[in-house]
Amino acid sequence: MRRLFASDLHLSDADSVQFRGLESLLARTPADEIYLLGDLCEVWVGDDDDGPLARGLVGLLAETATRARVYVMHGNRDFLFGAAFERESGATLIPDPHPLGGGLLLSHGDAFCIDDAAYQEARRLLRSPAWQEDVLARPLKERRALARSMREQSRATNANKAENIMDVSEVEVARVVQAHRADTLIHGHTHRPAVHRSDWGRRFVLGAWERCGWALEQHGADFELSCFPLR
Repeated sequence: MRRLFASDLHLSDADSVQFRGLESLLARTPADEIYLLGDLCEVWVGDDDDGPLARGLVGLLAETATRARVYVMHGNRDFLFGAAFERESGATLIPDPHPLGGGLLLSHGDAFCIDDAAYQEARRLLRSPAWQEDVLARPLKERRALARSMREQSRATNANKAENIMDVSEVEVARVVQAHRADTLIHGHTHRPAVHRSDWGRRFVLGAWERCGWALEQHGADFELSCFPLR
């Protein structure tokens, strides 16, 4: 079994180095299964988005899905991926957390940041069916404006937060991993790529696609976390 994991690409433009980097990664990496673990896009305003990025991404995933199984997890930026996205892209949406065989557990990672109480409260609101139903009923233009406003507010809020509360809680991580009887966790969100080892097992943290692209490859029992140039 060959698997490829990535997260936090924060795609915002179909002509960006991140989008081209994803095209290249998917084309050159042999994989039976591909897992994109959240924040694939900087924002997703709904499956009816007709912009170049949305259409380009759906097309890229649809092409990739003809030769590998593609799985997508919601992140804190693209939690509005829905049924039409699944149908058009050929990807399968998976819950967070998502257990795989062999003691492997997948997550976006933001649910582990429980020390940031304000963020967790906002997360519960944004993931609620009532809030999402209300937003998706609005015109596309209004949703795009709302997304810009929310991103600006998020940047301003995060700039004033202590760094430690935006990282995962090791206690919460251990609780969730042990509840799923897993010994390997893969997640993103924190933008702090690393491989951690603890009493319960190992934790692979995927990096954000900023100065380079980050990917974790699995071949059987072996894992390799790598950073590759985007330009």
